[in-house]
Amino acid sequence: MLSKIARHVAFGASRVHNMDMVEGAQVVGRVAAVLRAVSASMPGGLGSGAVADATGLARPTVHRILTSLAADGFVDRDPDGARWFLGPELYIMGAIAAERYDITDIARDSLRALAAETGESAFLSARRGDESVCLLREEGSFPIRSFVLYEGIRFPLGVASAGLAMLAFLPEEQAERYLASADLTPRWGAAHAADAVRRRVAETRSRGYAVNPGLIVEGSWGMGAAVFDRTGQPAWALSLTGVESRFGPDRRPELGRRLLEHAHRISQQLR
Repeated sequence: MLSKIARHVAFGASRVHNMDMVEGAQVVGRVAAVLRAVSASMPGGLGSGAVADATGLARPTVHRILTSLAADGFVDRDPDGARWFLGPELYIMGAIAAERYDITDIARDSLRALAAETGESAFLSARRGDESVCLLREEGSFPIRSFVLYEGIRFPLGVASAGLAMLAFLPEEQAERYLASADLTPRWGAAHAADAVRRRVAETRSRGYAVNPGLIVEGSWGMGAAVFDRTGQPAWALSLTGVESRFGPDRRPELGRRLLEHAHRISQQLR
């Protein structure tokens, strides 16, 4: 009888422990989602309601998370209390992490060269999990610009030329696993259905660079090329964006060639 009680108690304790682990993971996931939403809004910041909309979390939950993060300096609030921003503690952590992950110093010259050579806006994006994050922007000389991309904005892989370029050069099994599980159509439309993205992935692999023919904002085109880390993984991408008339069929091969040259140069420097 005592042994049965002991087993029952042990089972109950294990179940409670597992529940605690699940709940802890959920909290971490919610905090990460809130921080990503605030990060994507920089430098303008977001109100609590907008953070709730972006994360799908209840507004009281978002407010509690933001208040707790603010107490430790991970987020900050403007004087009138309307908007939230990334806080000083994240700046300190980011400066430390940059020693390992930041390639902006290496990439900056290539961005400037791409913008000067093409007249278009040039960007550096990084892969974070299943997303691309824009890190750096260099304006070109052409007076009409596309403002789809800006520092901090995130897109799912396969959306925007940088994310498409990185997705295309992931190991095929990994890319297919992502495409089988990701549902991009509710937010990004039928042009981002899995089979349509697969076709663009195949085209990107064939020519080496990605093309986004105005699929996010009509008339705003983009092209991207993957940058590979020391292990050969597509960890970053260079991209160019501009108005459709600047990305005609006669000009795209030259833009693609320049993107690939600079992407290869950075990949070689990282190795």
